[in-house]
Amino acid sequence: MIELRDVLVTAYTPDPSGGGDRVVRLLGPLSLTLAERRVAVVGANGSGKSTLARLLNGLVLPSSGTVTVDGLDTATDGAAVRRRVGFVFTDPDAQIVMPTPVEDVALSLRRLRLDDDARESRAREVLARFGLADRAQVPVHALSGGQRQLLALAAVLATDPDVLVCDEPTTLLDLRWRRHVDDLLDGLDQQVVLVTHDLEAAARADRLLVVDDGTIVHDGDPADGLARYRTLMSTDSPAGGRR
Repeated sequence: MIELRDVLVTAYTPDPSGGGDRVVRLLGPLSLTLAERRVAVVGANGSGKSTLARLLNGLVLPSSGTVTVDGLDTATDGAAVRRRVGFVFTDPDAQIVMPTPVEDVALSLRRLRLDDDARESRAREVLARFGLADRAQVPVHALSGGQRQLLALAAVLATDPDVLVCDEPTTLLDLRWRRHVDDLLDGLDQQVVLVTHDLEAAARADRLLVVDDGTIVHDGDPADGLARYRTLMSTDSPAGGRR
């Protein structure tokens, strides 16, 4: 179970008037307990939704308050939290580090302390599960965008995390690959927290969070939340800032 208690995230930014750094609120304060199998998060660019996602496995630490996963504090038990919570980025190139798919998945499996042969065998099994068996030794740069996103998912899921947090995993994909990845996520046994601009995917969640200006303005039924989100998008002017 993921719990956020009185969480506030701030950052320092230069004061344009020249008066030194000033504190900017990025997210919160907020308190949440996330126990549902599928939780979707939507919000405008700059709303704070990616900050929220990164809090869940310790990529971002709260400025105040606590984030815990199964009782483990992200600030003091970060390594243990990340063994439980896998994270998939928008751009798969941000997390694929090895030259071929089989090497990249095998790298993720190092924590299982398998010998080299067993690790490669397990990596190939994982790739087959994601439809990438025939791409195991193809250079990563030769894969399509959709295949690279599948590889990023495969590498994260290879170690069987309890929770998968996905930060806009289909934003860079065409419609065919987006549907493929959405279907794959829908079929996972893990709890999935999905940050997305794909409103069809968000509508299938058990619970929807709508983030606006660093605040959660809806928490509950996806249909009601998406109606609130559409209203926000029709009235707010575009603005930069938080992700």
